[in-house]
Amino acid sequence: QVLLVESGGGLAQAGGSLRLSCTASELKFDDYDMGWFRQAPGKKREVVSCINWAAGHTYTTRSVQGRFTISRDNAKNMLYLEMNNLKPEDTAMYYCAAGRYNLVTVHSTTCQGDFAFWGQGTQVTVSS
Repeated sequence: QVLLVESGGGLAQAGGSLRLSCTASELKFDDYDMGWFRQAPGKKREVVSCINWAAGHTYTTRSVQGRFTISRDNAKNMLYLEMNNLKPEDTAMYYCAAGRYNLVTVHSTTCQGDFAFWGQGTQVTVSS
């Protein structure tokens, strides 16, 4: 059974940093494009950043460009999100997700497709 487990969330002050990690198990990690998504209370889930299976293409939503960086380590089955200069509006539950490379499209301008597997999420709270 595929398992995605996020960690690294917590409370940060505005301007601070956090690094989220996602550990993947029971899947051939380098067959999957990966993404970070977030959902704030009362809001729809949105894509934050995605990375293709070979880490050759990434997408980052405009509101976090220049502040968040996605990366992956295929040898360790790990996905990361480095978050700097955090803002109160970044407060949300953050989820990692996996979608097979042939069912997901990741380019600099888009991240879309079938993300079949999801983690339980890690809470990020940014105080002003």
